[in-house]
Amino acid sequence: MLSHHERWDGTGYPHGLKGEEIPLPCRIISVVDAYDAMTHNRVYRLAMSKKEALTEIRRNKGTQFDPMIAQIFIDLVNVE
Repeated sequence: MLSHHERWDGTGYPHGLKGEEIPLPCRIISVVDAYDAMTHNRVYRLAMSKKEALTEIRRNKGTQFDPMIAQIFIDLVNVE
């Protein structure tokens, strides 16, 4: 799914899709993939805490992420 790198505000790649032009599965994967990347160690940085990652997703609602999808994800993860 190439379009999971698109951003809600249209500044993503590869096609510069915006908002609901981005297929729904790609909008969901974008949030989940970002959370996964932030909460796991990488060779170049340590993982963020769950709280820090959710703060980052919240901060990027409406720009990087579909605001509705991001809020649903935040609500679901906060239930744990």
